[in-house]
Amino acid sequence: MNTLAMEEREVQTAYDANQIQVLEGLEAVRKRPGMYIGTTSAKGLHHLVWEIVDNSIDEALAGYCDHIEVTIEKDNWIRVDDNGRGIPVGIQESTGRPAVEVIMTVLHAGGKFGGGGYKVSGGLHGVGSSVVNALSEKTEVFVRLDQKLYAIEFSRGPVSKELEVIGESDETGTTIRFKADPEIFTETTVYEYSTLATRLRELAYLNRGLRITITDEREEEPKSEVFHYEGGIKSYVQHLNENKEPIFEEPIYIEGERDGISIEIAMQYNSGYAENLLSFANNIHTYEGGTHESGFKTALTRVINDYARKNGLLKEADGNLSGDDVREGLTAIISIKHPDPQFEGQTKTKLGNSEVSTITNSLFSEALQRFLIENPVVARKVVDKSTMAARARMAAKNARELTRRKSALEVSSLPGKLSDCSSRDPSISELYIVEGDSAGGSAKNGRDRHFQAILPLRGKILNVEKARLDRILGNAEIRMIITALGTGIGSEFDLQKARYHKLVIMTDADVDGAHIRTLLLTFFFRFMRPLIEAGYVYIAQPPLYRVRAGKNEQYCYDEEALQEILRSMPASPKPDITRYKGLGEMNPEQLWETTMDPDKRTFLQVRLEDAMEADATFEELMGDEVEPRRKFIEDNAVYVQNIDT
Repeated sequence: MNTLAMEEREVQTAYDANQIQVLEGLEAVRKRPGMYIGTTSAKGLHHLVWEIVDNSIDEALAGYCDHIEVTIEKDNWIRVDDNGRGIPVGIQESTGRPAVEVIMTVLHAGGKFGGGGYKVSGGLHGVGSSVVNALSEKTEVFVRLDQKLYAIEFSRGPVSKELEVIGESDETGTTIRFKADPEIFTETTVYEYSTLATRLRELAYLNRGLRITITDEREEEPKSEVFHYEGGIKSYVQHLNENKEPIFEEPIYIEGERDGISIEIAMQYNSGYAENLLSFANNIHTYEGGTHESGFKTALTRVINDYARKNGLLKEADGNLSGDDVREGLTAIISIKHPDPQFEGQTKTKLGNSEVSTITNSLFSEALQRFLIENPVVARKVVDKSTMAARARMAAKNARELTRRKSALEVSSLPGKLSDCSSRDPSISELYIVEGDSAGGSAKNGRDRHFQAILPLRGKILNVEKARLDRILGNAEIRMIITALGTGIGSEFDLQKARYHKLVIMTDADVDGAHIRTLLLTFFFRFMRPLIEAGYVYIAQPPLYRVRAGKNEQYCYDEEALQEILRSMPASPKPDITRYKGLGEMNPEQLWETTMDPDKRTFLQVRLEDAMEADATFEELMGDEVEPRRKFIEDNAVYVQNIDT
């Protein structure tokens, strides 16, 4: 037997030239789709749409397209139509095939490499259309060009119907229809309208004057929206500040061009304390910032300090305002168009062109200096807000030092008590933030002490959306959370120092529990966002009901599940139904079995799909303005059931 096993192993591990596979054409894309679109989940599915839309946007950047239509057809086909020049249909010299076919079937084929087809482009790698084609069950391309209408079809990559003229057309442009391949996208092939609409709205803001239409034809009554903003990113800033209180009416707008690089910046301060800075390069959202952001930040800090000194708003004895000071309450959009942008990594999330920092700094400095001189009232408001932030920063520094000095063991002296786990391996350790000492006691006694830590909160934490950092750090419950996690907060946050890789919010299933959960999520989003981005934050799902009939005992997590269980049970004996209003009503064994046991529990992972929408939502629900919150309640109250009183 041992000899046989050894022979099998030798056959399995044999490695020679015959085992080297060469994947030709789009076969490599289908074999390893994650290398090209990141994931085959819902996020990757929507990425297909962005690849095609980006090609139409490139036509708009080149000045040949002013209208793009995106349609979700029945059965989740996607159709993208633009009125650009139309994909070339002539024979491509090196391949002997029509150019449209080459673009759809050959990786790194396109008009974006030599500089002749496009001056500025977001899709730099020439893989977009061909990747979408490879990962689609069927793709159809219609080209309106030279008074003719051309059509060509593909099936999972290769041509299934050769290019032919099917009619006449007085217009120019391209229409691409595709249906994502369920063999690749096994999780879902259903598109989220809101996800598509949010990104298309953003693209319309970033490309002033461009009209983008989205239509969903899947329902009996199709819905449609048109995005068209003549104000461009200036309108974008006003949209982001819609539920906030600006300290001056019109956003500051600056644009300029140097060495072929065009720069647009729009900014407006509001009465809040959160900074909302978004940067883009060739319409690509640079989540990690880059040289355009650093140039902007450097210039903003220097110009405001210089203005304050020259006008006696900062005394000689005062220290300079910091970058955080001058950006408190700032909403800003930075958008650059670069003929040859260099992004760090295939994900294109950080701009690396060194010259962009100097150009952004120079252009923005000149324009902002001029604006402040010409608008002294606005300038005074900005400086006053920044100096108030500086005073709060010094107070926050003292509070932070106090928090930093306290070790996790010292937390026990604060209101509430951390019951730590014995494991020192963050990858398996879990921290449960629970509501009140009663629930904390049940959780502490029911947990697995090896990897589960319990932190009970006494009362509700501060609403950080309405407070400066010094006041936030003065809140005992928040200090406990910061100390227990070990990461620090804000600009000092370090994900590598996280003591737990699962942070579980476990609150009661009532209105107060939901409020505490929202307050905690607001805090994590504003001051510990990398925790959410890393997927470390979860929401526990404790049961609402226990149903017992004789020896049969079941737990259910919502009203619908309760009714289903009751229908399946015999009428006799009459089932005993317990409604849990709080986790403290459960004994430790029940809490472990239903909510904390890794083999049985249900967690919701908190994910950040769209930071801008999340920012707007937190401001709407937790900010100072009452009207947006009232409207939200009016619009959504119809969906709320079982409100506890």
